[in-house]
Amino acid sequence: MATTCVTGAASANEAIRQFMAARTGRPLWQDEAEEYERLLAAWASAAHAPKAT
Repeated sequence: MATTCVTGAASANEAIRQFMAARTGRPLWQDEAEEYERLLAAWASAAHAPKAT
């Protein structure tokens, strides 16, 4: 599975939404769960990053 590259909390959030929408109605496979964790970590990092002024 290809790793998705995201920048910014909004981009990460959208990537998570698209990723999960494509898998609605079934459990994630192991590689998909790992990709979800990477996306979630990217979102958390971006959401807690200091804002540029």
